[in-house]
Amino acid sequence: MMIVDNLRFPVTLFAALGCGLVAGIFFAFSTFVMNALARLEPKEGITAMQSINITAINPLFMVALFGTATACILLGIDSILKWHQPSATYLLIGSLLYLIGTILVTIAFNVPLNDALAIAKPDSVEGANLWARYLTNWTFWNHVRTVAALAAATAFTIALCNQTLSRQ
Repeated sequence: MMIVDNLRFPVTLFAALGCGLVAGIFFAFSTFVMNALARLEPKEGITAMQSINITAINPLFMVALFGTATACILLGIDSILKWHQPSATYLLIGSLLYLIGTILVTIAFNVPLNDALAIAKPDSVEGANLWARYLTNWTFWNHVRTVAALAAATAFTIALCNQTLSRQ
């Protein structure tokens, strides 16, 4: 499976923009959304985050998150098949950063934390204890996702510059 040469640039551009968009969403959560939720009483914070987690599963966010992952899979495979090209290293690095640091971390860490919070009773002692751990753990893994998505966007941007220069 190879990306046709004419499609490599737009797919890489889509991946760079998608990674940047996802990094921005995660950055917002890491820098102020989670801090704002932590200022609330546990019952209110839990209820708000439960609502956020439900509304986050929507077509626009899913396309941004998993459409970018699809582009990364295509670019990663293409970079291995065309390893001799100048941008191949950056395409592979960007793909792996996003797929491992964003998608795998989301599936392995953030989603299970969200699932545990989804069944928590907001007005219980157990819920309050879970909330305290959730704030720390979820935010840590969100920082990882933010950095990985931003680094992937950077790698794809460098690949785009290399692709442009190699055409001249």
